[in-house]
Amino acid sequence: MQEIPIRCFAVSVVVLRANSLKRDVLLLRRTRSLAGEWFQVTGAIEPGETAWQAALREVEEETGLTLEQLYSADICEQFYEAERDAISLLPVFVGIARPAAEVRLNAEHSEARWVSFDEALEMVPFAGQRNVLRHVESEFVARELSRWLLVYPAG
Repeated sequence: MQEIPIRCFAVSVVVLRANSLKRDVLLLRRTRSLAGEWFQVTGAIEPGETAWQAALREVEEETGLTLEQLYSADICEQFYEAERDAISLLPVFVGIARPAAEVRLNAEHSEARWVSFDEALEMVPFAGQRNVLRHVESEFVARELSRWLLVYPAG
């Protein structure tokens, strides 16, 4: 019997900022793998790093943003990678940025946009991303933020 490995090597971060009475989602247009497509912040977990530490680092590296808060989204993004014949499982985090936060992109992305959840659902290419966005909207925007899911700053 052949098994398909499950890999957990990276994180996914949905960055939000308050804009009047709603929350905007940050999407980034990629320049390398899946070039031209819109994604939330993603990145590899480095040796000796926790997943939440990787999330904070990746947000800063890819966007220049320092998050005010970071929550576990209590969900994982999952997808099949044909070239590795593996299932990738990424813990998802929700980052809260300041309302006036300005994005400074690195070379991995050509464009950044703060958009509504409805716009984000139309822009992202994969069903898994749309599932994550729907979850974040229902659990982190439509409901009170849970102090039990707060991972940074530790409280």
